[in-house]
Amino acid sequence: MPDSPDSEIAERDPDMPDDALGLGLSEPEQASSSSDSSYRVLARKYRPQNFDGLIGQDAMVQTLGNAIKRGRLAHAFLMTGVRGVGKTSTARLIAKALNCIGPDGKGEATIEPCGQCEHCLAIAEGRHIDVIEMDAASHTGVDDVREIIEAVRYAAVSARYKIYIIDEVHMLSKNAFNALLKTLEEPPAHVKFLFATTEVNKVPITVLSRCQRFDLKRIPVELLASHFADVAGQEKVEAEEEAFTLIAQAAEGSVRDGLSILDQAIAHADMEGAGKITADQLRSMLGLSDSGATRRLFGLMLAGDAQAMLAEAASQYALGVEPQAMISGLLGEVHRLTLAKIGGPADPTMAAHVREEISAQAEALTFPMLHRLWQLLLKGHDEVAHAAMPREAGDMALLRVAHAATMPDPGELAKMLNEQGTTKAPDALTEAAREENVPASPTPTAIRPDDFDALLALLRQHKFVNIEMTLRDVMRVAEFSPPLLAYQLAGPVSPGFMRELADALKKVTGERWQLEERMGDVEPSILESEQAAADAERQAIMESPLVKAAFAAFPDAELLDSNEGDKKRSASA
Repeated sequence: MPDSPDSEIAERDPDMPDDALGLGLSEPEQASSSSDSSYRVLARKYRPQNFDGLIGQDAMVQTLGNAIKRGRLAHAFLMTGVRGVGKTSTARLIAKALNCIGPDGKGEATIEPCGQCEHCLAIAEGRHIDVIEMDAASHTGVDDVREIIEAVRYAAVSARYKIYIIDEVHMLSKNAFNALLKTLEEPPAHVKFLFATTEVNKVPITVLSRCQRFDLKRIPVELLASHFADVAGQEKVEAEEEAFTLIAQAAEGSVRDGLSILDQAIAHADMEGAGKITADQLRSMLGLSDSGATRRLFGLMLAGDAQAMLAEAASQYALGVEPQAMISGLLGEVHRLTLAKIGGPADPTMAAHVREEISAQAEALTFPMLHRLWQLLLKGHDEVAHAAMPREAGDMALLRVAHAATMPDPGELAKMLNEQGTTKAPDALTEAAREENVPASPTPTAIRPDDFDALLALLRQHKFVNIEMTLRDVMRVAEFSPPLLAYQLAGPVSPGFMRELADALKKVTGERWQLEERMGDVEPSILESEQAAADAERQAIMESPLVKAAFAAFPDAELLDSNEGDKKRSASA
């Protein structure tokens, strides 16, 4: 007796897409009919199968679509971004887009892969012979790269392109990167490389320059919350709207992290018996404090009511809120008040009465008070994180903030002392800043360069030549506001370089600098700018009619710059 359709389905791989089974069911519907033993976590179940399902990356999708339509495909792509924003999923979608042949088998590369042809199905199931995935975390050596180099010589077996997806590519060794360079720059026409990494600053500049780079953005809270609500709807799970916002905030821009939290929240709700995800249950599960409780604690702290403040902190601790999470909530409150103070956009996820309350509170606080609260809470957060007794450390941090909340800021203190005719105002100012961990105003001997070039000149003047040369080569400046230097590295640096830079800056300027690494688009380094200018100049020379005529007359001629010419003449002499 032949097997029934149901028994045939049960023998299939549970991770196989529904289209491959020919059932015409959506993925959630098919998954719901499977047994508990074949349950897939939401992060895998709702992995995007086309570019429309890749949320929050519209600019990248548009760029890829235009490149495919115009036939201007790079031979290597690099996807970078924080965890869970879709780097590996994007690489697989690109593999689909490049190899899709359509339902009729006659299609071309497209930004809208059909999901039905043999190549789309095989790539989705992870069994395509021409799409090779390698985890660089476990294949770091030069021998692993040599296997790739040997294999790229052979054409694709069945697909249009042979594609290599290398995840966490920054973990390849230096020798492995060097071995890959030549193949990466001039691969055969049938080969494409797709790299994914969370730490792009560890990828050599020589590799970055050979790839088309896409920086995948963190997903905004509003978009994440909407996505999680859609997933919950497909899973037939009820939840409060505020719960989705809390999950999105806890995910910190990561779709995967948020789906994992949602998975846990669904299980937690089932254990509670009601089956509905509530904001209170979610806070309990994640150890978060209620936003209303945070604002209440913040108000008691500002009022300097120590007993009531500690009682509120103890109440939150009894509900499962960790001291570090409690201080994190207070830091978030200071940040929201500061944004409201400067007239920043209101958080759309907040209720109207909450926005009004924050606006009124921000109006009553001055910028020096807000900055001082931030510094004090930040110091308390670090103390709690490393304390042997976190709860007690949290109480002490709150008390320090409460007693400092009504104190005058260092500027007002200096003014008061000056009005009293004292000659020790500068010392009092410095001491007050030291006690509150607030950076004091620059001393009269402090030097603040006008721009990055002036800083480099200052380092060179004080004989920090190696540091100055490294900054020229790899430092992309995102913001230069002494004593703040926000940057992005264009290449690798030695492990202790940033510490050496901080020490050098303190020595040459007389004050300690804040060094902050940032993501996103920034200006190129000085070396990159010089190289780009030199390339543009050389291209302009090559395009001139006189040079074209010279090369037409002397095909074997070579264009040299003045330095290369001098070197060759010296060698021949």
